[in-house]
Amino acid sequence: MQPLRLAVLLSGSGRTLDNLLERITSGHLAATIELVVSSREDVRGVRIAEAAGIPVSVVSPRGAALADFSHAIFDACERCPADLVVMAGFLHLVRIPSRFAGRVINIHPSLLPAFGGKGFHGMHVHRAVIDRGCTISGCTVHLVDDEYDHGRILLQKSVPVLPDDTPDSLAARVFAAECEALPEAIARFRR
Repeated sequence: MQPLRLAVLLSGSGRTLDNLLERITSGHLAATIELVVSSREDVRGVRIAEAAGIPVSVVSPRGAALADFSHAIFDACERCPADLVVMAGFLHLVRIPSRFAGRVINIHPSLLPAFGGKGFHGMHVHRAVIDRGCTISGCTVHLVDDEYDHGRILLQKSVPVLPDDTPDSLAARVFAAECEALPEAIARFRR
């Protein structure tokens, strides 16, 4: 069976890209990363991809209409070609073309539908979880549609919210769950 060909979309540090590369290299994920698309060129995720020899396409949303931004991203994903597009810390809304329907997933740092939507990313999520007094948080892998954090849920992993948690300590625990959930969800695309 051929490894699943991935295109990874990111906007920042590339921690999730790092995790995927480690899982692939160790033989725990039957996939290849064919392309990284970044919304910014000055981020660590781009440097990680370049160091790993992965082609990088930088597609900035600045000044671009949503349709044009989305078109540029998915044209690059089609050219590589990608079986699955993985949003890994990608912070922008896109329109999913019909040819990619059901083939774009996202990892989100909460148990959706809670704490999702525009503006809910990274530390914003963890602060909101703590401020709300939740005792459980976690992460969600979901199909991407044309709304923020809205598509069908594929997999969730929960973690406790401890009484003395800070946004940073909760974020670390949730990210550890993400490192398990995303590769597991990707592997399910092969079944």
